Amino acid sequence: MSTAEETAGGELQPWAEVTPDAARRLLVAAVEAFAERGYHATTTRDIAGRAGMSPAALYIHYKTKEELLHRISRIGHEKALDILRTAGAREGSPTERLADAVSSFVRWHAGGRTTARVVQYELDSLGADARAEIIGLRRQVDAEVRAIIEDGVASGDFDVPDVPGTTLAVLSLCIDVARWFNVDGPRTPEMVGALYADLVLRMVGSHPHA
Repeated sequence: MSTAEETAGGELQPWAEVTPDAARRLLVAAVEAFAERGYHATTTRDIAGRAGMSPAALYIHYKTKEELLHRISRIGHEKALDILRTAGAREGSPTERLADAVSSFVRWHAGGRTTARVVQYELDSLGADARAEIIGLRRQVDAEVRAIIEDGVASGDFDVPDVPGTTLAVLSLCIDVARWFNVDGPRTPEMVGALYADLVLRMVGSHPHA
């Protein structure tokens, strides 16, 4: 499955917001190259070649290779944040909201694993300003999950003595799916999402009130 065909939270065209088409093709090519070779080992010529374009054409849309990575990272983190915000704002108990957040977050990392690997594991390749922006988005991601867990502790639904540490553990568990998930394996993104939601509820000691 190509990056363009991967789904992100059920989205069939994960880069539809990138225009014009040439810019989108270059971004998709960059995702594939960064995931396969790593950011530092990838050249602008590699990216342009994958997109079926000349190296000079790349600079019409992106000034540098880092600008490509920055845009990929920003869009990816914004999508992840939107997934968690939607789950956190839904009606329901903390147990239901956390299960929804985890299952949705995991499906995004499995269904769009190539993109997610670049988004989550190439942070240190960004320059200082771009890196600071992405770290800010990561803090918002952390805050969304932490808020659900805090609600569960306050309501008595969860038994969590260390909320920040548990939040980190939950996010790490979900993000790592992008590293190992195999589309040809026995589990679908939906199956992994359901499994991880159950594991996380056990982690937080979920015992919702009747």
